[in-house]
Amino acid sequence: MKVKVISRNPDKYVRETKKDIPKTFRNYDPQLHPFQSSREYVRALNATKLERVFAKPFVGNLDGHKDGVAVLSKHPRKLSILASGSYDGEVKIWQVANKVAMASLDAHSGYCRGIAFSRDGTRVITIGDDKKIKFWDYEREQDESESIKPVNMIITKAMLVSLSHSYYGSAFATSGETCHIWDESRNEPLKELKWGVDMLQDVKFNPVETSLLAACASDRGIILYDQREGKPLRKVVMTLRSNQLSWNPMQAFCFTVANEDNNLYTYDTRSIAHPLKIHNGHVGPVTSVDYAPTGREFVSGSYDKTIRIFDAAKSNSREIYHTKRMQHVTCVNWSMDNKYVFSGSDEMNVRIWKANAAEKLGSLQMREKNAFNYNAALKEKYAAHPAIKRIAQHRQVPKTVYNEQAKLRTVQLKEKRKEENRRQNSKPGSVPYVAEAKKKVVRTEH
Repeated sequence: MKVKVISRNPDKYVRETKKDIPKTFRNYDPQLHPFQSSREYVRALNATKLERVFAKPFVGNLDGHKDGVAVLSKHPRKLSILASGSYDGEVKIWQVANKVAMASLDAHSGYCRGIAFSRDGTRVITIGDDKKIKFWDYEREQDESESIKPVNMIITKAMLVSLSHSYYGSAFATSGETCHIWDESRNEPLKELKWGVDMLQDVKFNPVETSLLAACASDRGIILYDQREGKPLRKVVMTLRSNQLSWNPMQAFCFTVANEDNNLYTYDTRSIAHPLKIHNGHVGPVTSVDYAPTGREFVSGSYDKTIRIFDAAKSNSREIYHTKRMQHVTCVNWSMDNKYVFSGSDEMNVRIWKANAAEKLGSLQMREKNAFNYNAALKEKYAAHPAIKRIAQHRQVPKTVYNEQAKLRTVQLKEKRKEENRRQNSKPGSVPYVAEAKKKVVRTEH
């Protein structure tokens, strides 16, 4: 049984000799209450505990696909419209607010590899394993008995695996054996960009500098393109392959890649020789990544059946989402209003999550808003306190993830100990210290 008592340390107020000057405690700010700091700490502690109690991130799911979900794409102008494509080639356009499918398209025979909305959002472009690019007018009214037909179709010479639409104009890019730049009004590519690789896994337009592109290649490379140039700009080769890439929408020169070695890497194109930041936490290959519209955070999905939300400037994730039924996460997306995260996985569901797990949905009264803002300020002020930090960072993770984290930690410690032993038992300077970020990059090419 614990008993709390008020205890005072005599060293703080008892004089050692009679000639010592008595210690006096003054409050130089007469408006500040002597117990205000203690009161604020207790309020911050309670606010942190309540945040974890009310953290219920799962909002709902969009059910209707007959096979695993492969790709997701959000509408550029409407918050409530989302497109998803599955392994059987079916594409669904969702009304997220009502959780119903607006349209169902029998798009491709085989995997649906990519979906992109046009800039005005009236049409959808899809690609698949059948070497076809199809344009769909999903808003056009048709009889229920008739299936929606594509407005236009382009047959390509090679298989396409990724699609990205420009943030300005009618241009879009596809990747496969090479990177092609297309225009919606033409059936032939405007330009072909290649750098001697077998396959480009993913390609993305820069949302700020709209003429720049970046692609992840099967030879473990990350390639930067400028469609105004006739050849690629730069290439960096990593130790393992990158699966997907996402540009920071607020910083034109930064992007993050999802890698096979369970980590994510943020690069600065001005100095691409090594990653700016390594984001760890996943225990399986990271398959997908997408930035929040603020550019401060991004979401990632992995084969370890979890979704993590990272601060772009920090190494560790601030949130981890998982459910018992969710399998390998294949695609993730962050909504344009910065409130929700969408994820698609192998078991045919598109799930909707809150970006802030403890956020209260719906309209709030002014007193509720003021209370939330006050608690947020207190949590930020006392975030470094050990008790508050422990509660705020604690997350329940699946047992498999917990065990894999322990195994990875053991391997990392073993490698670090081995390198240190080599350094101590070798000639001074023969085994130099190499930063972890520099170990991940094999070479850079220009």
